[in-house]
Amino acid sequence: MPWLLREGEVLAALDVAHTVRARTRGLLGRDGYEGALLLRPASSVHTLGMRFPIDVAFCDKDLVVLETVCMRRWRLGRPRFRARCILEAEAGAFGRWNLHVGDQLEVKGG
Repeated sequence: MPWLLREGEVLAALDVAHTVRARTRGLLGRDGYEGALLLRPASSVHTLGMRFPIDVAFCDKDLVVLETVCMRRWRLGRPRFRARCILEAEAGAFGRWNLHVGDQLEVKGG
């Protein structure tokens, strides 16, 4: 299983959604989520049909965090044109991980 890291520190177990089907499904249909989901490629997300709010990090092609937002259920997110991938986690996770704009993320393993 891949891991999400920042400066060598493991933040969370990571699932990577590479296919259109996996990106479209995202975290839909789940009651909660431990870890993080990387949608690649992606520049926007929605929470239509979600059962819980999510933290969203818009990242560039090098996995540098451009912007973070917490999205409530049943919302449409606007595209971020510089974003090339998106990191999703259960709301509150980014606070626990101390994730901020400008952080350089890394995927290891898997």
